Amino acid sequence: MSRFDLPLDQLRTYRSSSHEPEDFDAFWAKTLDEARSHELAARFERVDAGLATVEVYDATFAGFGGHPVKGWFVLPAGTGEPLPVVVEFLGYGGGRGLPHTHLLWASAGFAHFVMDARGQGSGGTGGDTPDPVGSGPAYPGFLTRGIEDPYGYYYRRLFTDAVRAVEAARSHPLTDASRTAAVGVSQGGGITLAVGGLVPDLVAIAPDVPFLCDFPRATTLTDRTPYREVATYLRTHRGRTEQVARTLAYFDGVHFAARGAAPALFSTALEDLTCPPSTVFAAFNAYAHEEKAIEVYEYNDHEGGETFQQAAQLRWLPGKLTA
Repeated sequence: MSRFDLPLDQLRTYRSSSHEPEDFDAFWAKTLDEARSHELAARFERVDAGLATVEVYDATFAGFGGHPVKGWFVLPAGTGEPLPVVVEFLGYGGGRGLPHTHLLWASAGFAHFVMDARGQGSGGTGGDTPDPVGSGPAYPGFLTRGIEDPYGYYYRRLFTDAVRAVEAARSHPLTDASRTAAVGVSQGGGITLAVGGLVPDLVAIAPDVPFLCDFPRATTLTDRTPYREVATYLRTHRGRTEQVARTLAYFDGVHFAARGAAPALFSTALEDLTCPPSTVFAAFNAYAHEEKAIEVYEYNDHEGGETFQQAAQLRWLPGKLTA
């Protein structure tokens, strides 16, 4: 795979052309107020996952519309005092899977909450959370579901679920709510940015190769899905470009980044055709908090840093969670 995007020196100064809606903050305040009109109803049921070093709980909470959302809550075995908590969001198409695949953060000594993604979980790792809300015409996938109107858009529900997941994780008596971080890869990275812009008191976020950033560039630069879903939708539904752009602007990671209030560790890969590096740098360059860094993987596609990035997080994140 050859380089296809801007040179690295230009990436470091690149700015998105995404237009922020004037009512962006009001839209999200209304959305979250509506969600919080439902009881959080967080439940944690101990399960035997066959693991000796961690305790696993099957978590359920009320997300968007009061709909039940699943998750895994994992603690180091024998935890007796509240711990800092890492809330993790998942990649496109994936679900929470099985608990033994989520051992990293509990092994590092933290509480770990993994949110299932509503309606997803059939693209690699299984999910257990349905999405009971329908939509108008959409291209197969999730990126165009309800794209005709920001109030009906799929990611309004998913981002709201994510904020509520933070609230659910913090509600457990063995978490220290004042020391909460959010992490995620690809779609999970985009959700992490949204949470970072909507939850003002996180101690850190770590979005890796984040999806859902700089839609105007992403949807015209790469032919790879998921961004290609938008172009395919518009190829069929001619004349709706402005309407779609208006919807997507409420969900662009660039605008959430502009509200980022916690230290952040990003990552990008210069040969990433799924989430092109310019779209990641658009969010990174817009990120509001002065303490931010980005790991750049020069010869990688969308896999990015993988275990190398996890190692970077293990060097960086504990200092934020235990400060």
